[in-house]
Amino acid sequence: MAVAFIFPGQGSQYSGMGKEIYEAFKEAREVFEEASEGAKIDIAKLCFEAPESELTLTYNAQPAIFTVSMAILRVLESAGFSENPIVVAGHSLGEFSAACSAGVFSVKDGALLVRKRGEFMQEAVPAGVGGMTAVIGLPAEKIEEVLKEVKNGFVQVANYNSPEQTVISGEVKALEEAEEKLQKAGAKRVVRLAVSAPFHSELMKPAAEKLKELMEGIEFKEAKTPLLNNADVKVLREPQEIKDSFYRQVFSPVRWVEDVLKMKEMGVDTIYEIGPKNVLKGLIRRIDRKLKVVNIEKPQDIEKVVS
Repeated sequence: MAVAFIFPGQGSQYSGMGKEIYEAFKEAREVFEEASEGAKIDIAKLCFEAPESELTLTYNAQPAIFTVSMAILRVLESAGFSENPIVVAGHSLGEFSAACSAGVFSVKDGALLVRKRGEFMQEAVPAGVGGMTAVIGLPAEKIEEVLKEVKNGFVQVANYNSPEQTVISGEVKALEEAEEKLQKAGAKRVVRLAVSAPFHSELMKPAAEKLKELMEGIEFKEAKTPLLNNADVKVLREPQEIKDSFYRQVFSPVRWVEDVLKMKEMGVDTIYEIGPKNVLKGLIRRIDRKLKVVNIEKPQDIEKVVS
């Protein structure tokens, strides 16, 4: 049996996440403290007390999800969980959690990185100018064809989430035109997402440049476990290639379908999703039902997998 650890991205946040694990384990509280110091915000307060509208803001959601994921992992490790992954991966923001799990940087540095990444992404495009839309029930190749016909501004594929679900990203006027064309082309549904910017598109280039500059001042180490990236579906270990991958990931599509198939190709048959909710488990079910996915979030989940 070969195991992979995967970590969720934005959209998995909810008010109160991580509270049970925080209250039950001192190791989790230590992670929250380290992350709060790095991000320079009280992450426990943000996760447990902030209204949903505040927690959903990109620069809050990113450090919050990262911290909860890292707290769960720390507790798992201290509880004697013996499964060693042959590869780690994450969806967008989750790639930072995956890198941290592989010892590339500390929790403190990781929290600073994702807090700033959120700020940079939010600043890159003024509110109301860009957005994202999920397209259900149309093959990705067909969506790519339709997007080439859009005339009202910039739009591109942002996430290849599952064979059934692809997310597009771009300027609002271009999205409106694309949505109409995609429905005519046979999409079952097109759903505008509640996000404040066109993530994973060329419009995020200014954010990527700022992140690149920030990463130069942070120590990245060689990954102890290979990291499978979103931008190229490549297995990375070297610090410089990981930094470069994080830079390009900001404005490149998340190739999640290919990542999952690559893990399977590597021999993975069991995947542990470490973090809030089980969004990735749902996506993987639509990609390959033969893969076993176990979500680990609550104290009882830890008890179950450790025993």
